[in-house]
Amino acid sequence: MTRSVRRTRPMLKVTGAGAAALLALSACSSSDSDSGRTSDSSASDKLSGEVTVFAAASLKESFTTLGKEFEKEHPGTKVTFSFGGSDALAASITGGAPADVFASASPKTMKIVTDAGGAAGTPATFVRNQLQIATLPGNPDKIASLKDLTKSDLKVVLCDRTVPCGAAAEKAIEAGKLKLTPVSYEEDVKSALNKVVLKEADAAVVYKTDVKAAGDKVEGVEFPESADAVNDYPITVLKESQNSDAAKAFIALVQSAEGQKVLSEAGFLQP
Repeated sequence: MTRSVRRTRPMLKVTGAGAAALLALSACSSSDSDSGRTSDSSASDKLSGEVTVFAAASLKESFTTLGKEFEKEHPGTKVTFSFGGSDALAASITGGAPADVFASASPKTMKIVTDAGGAAGTPATFVRNQLQIATLPGNPDKIASLKDLTKSDLKVVLCDRTVPCGAAAEKAIEAGKLKLTPVSYEEDVKSALNKVVLKEADAAVVYKTDVKAAGDKVEGVEFPESADAVNDYPITVLKESQNSDAAKAFIALVQSAEGQKVLSEAGFLQP
């Protein structure tokens, strides 16, 4: 791992001939002084080593794309991802798992890390996500609302209540004053969606981004109660990061216009 080092020079107060000499010296060493004025740019050019990113399962497609772009922009770097339920990722981080960046699907799960002193700074919300019902292709059960999922003949899957997609689904169900008994609770949103993809369930309440990522393997149904359960996604550099410069640069890419375009195209909402 190579860390960038910023060099600073003491400020000199000169006048007259001394100023002229200094100008001449500056001209001769313009490349060096330019490096000093654009330290952030030159530092990013020197990034190297591995960046380990723990991210919510719903970010898999978008972050994989951004990881490849990051490696392309910074030769010598490698982005390694661990995707899963935000609660499990937070527990791993507080348990000492080595990571540089944490991107959670809710402030509540991020708080597990911040309360344990695991964040290097204040987490920033970079996107938001909304729920949608994933049905079998063609929606053969004619599911048109969240209430339809309460039908006893339907096999419905939800995310576990401890993960953000499950907590959001529970909030939406409460907003609709409904009682829904799923056939199973899954460990993360991808696992819930996969039950429908494999035709082991008739429907699942997941994120709109996951429905979009699945393409024609499922069909999405919007429902008004989802507006009461929109999740903010915070991201932070971790305090124990072994490559904080690269970690900060990856987060900068996520928050950049380029990164936001990738996330928006995946169906995420602007923060």
